[in-house]
Amino acid sequence: MLPARTLVGTLFLVAAVSSAAVPAATAEDECDLPEEMVREIRSYAPVADKIIRFVTEGKFKGRTWNKLAGFVDKFGSRIAGSQNLENAIDFMLNELRKEGLDNVHGEEVTIPHWVRGRESAKLLEPRMQTLPILGLGGSIATPKEGITAELLVVDSFDELHHHKEQAKGKIVVFNENYTTYGESVRYRDYAAVEAAKLGGVATLVRSVTGFSIASPHTGWQDYDSNVTQIPTASITIEDAQMLSRMFKRGEKLKVRLYMEAKTLPPAKSRNTVAEIKGKEKADEVVLVSGHLDSWDVGQGAMDDGGGAFVSWLSLAAIRKLDLRPRRTLRAVLWTAEEEGLVGAASYVEKHKSEEGKLNFVMESDEGTFTPQGLVFSGSKTAGCILKEVLKLTASINATNFQLEKVQF
Repeated sequence: MLPARTLVGTLFLVAAVSSAAVPAATAEDECDLPEEMVREIRSYAPVADKIIRFVTEGKFKGRTWNKLAGFVDKFGSRIAGSQNLENAIDFMLNELRKEGLDNVHGEEVTIPHWVRGRESAKLLEPRMQTLPILGLGGSIATPKEGITAELLVVDSFDELHHHKEQAKGKIVVFNENYTTYGESVRYRDYAAVEAAKLGGVATLVRSVTGFSIASPHTGWQDYDSNVTQIPTASITIEDAQMLSRMFKRGEKLKVRLYMEAKTLPPAKSRNTVAEIKGKEKADEVVLVSGHLDSWDVGQGAMDDGGGAFVSWLSLAAIRKLDLRPRRTLRAVLWTAEEEGLVGAASYVEKHKSEEGKLNFVMESDEGTFTPQGLVFSGSKTAGCILKEVLKLTASINATNFQLEKVQF
């Protein structure tokens, strides 16, 4: 079986080598690209095949996987503000230089520095049971003695407001039904704010995932400067469902929550940048990316070591093959993504003058699995171009295309 991370890299490679300027939009219901453009894209088939063979059968086979494994084994978790993240960035800058990539450098970013500390939750009534939790990023601590309070368990924000008279003084538990990450993550983001508005003293939020084996999932959450801040943590799917069942039976539920979380002064970090300069239009850029930071409770191989490594090793493979793209290929490995796209936001602000020169921007940050194609947001015509480009990856069955409307 071919390494998934190696295969994903081919999508970056083919898209980068095949980049072309985008003409005016055409009809919404079909693709009608100029024949000359279609011929140009298809003319890259030998190059695409060469890249695919190199990373799946040749000397590059397994290299992305092995490089990533060595990286996460060496550094482990890389939360924003930690020395471990900065050591990992130093290491990556050295690796990029050893690969002979161009313009390797770090770009300074001011980032949040949140520290988890010790944390625990225990069900006290109607029986004793330890509840695995993970404090949500940016959460405040409980008092030193913790918070001991009854629970109000709800399935949605609507249900919370329906029972608003019961929320005061309670730890509010959200047992939201998981649909998609994009839809369900709003409970993690805003649970503390909505509960605090009604007098809640803390929140426990069902982990935003479709699968769990006593495994809470962490993530960032957002406070409102106009609303009292309360501690907030994630709990497992199983425990959220159990508490919901017990609550609906009319049982009195009481939990003791303890969290030492704290936010330290902002820290300095860096986005990591490397390029292959274009031979004809060097001022135009094709950008691929992932983020180097991770949460503190795992090694960050999937989120987002895999995305970061397929990005920079795509450039490394092109350099090994001695291919010279028309436009500049740039890999950016973001910092502090988990804290709210901090590194990316800083990059956009500092590179506003380049906006008109970005031909193609790509990020891998939804888990690095066997590639099936691309999810794309942009104009209809740009989508049609990518559909044609994806035909070049038919040999690895990565031709699926999904147009996604994104609101900014």
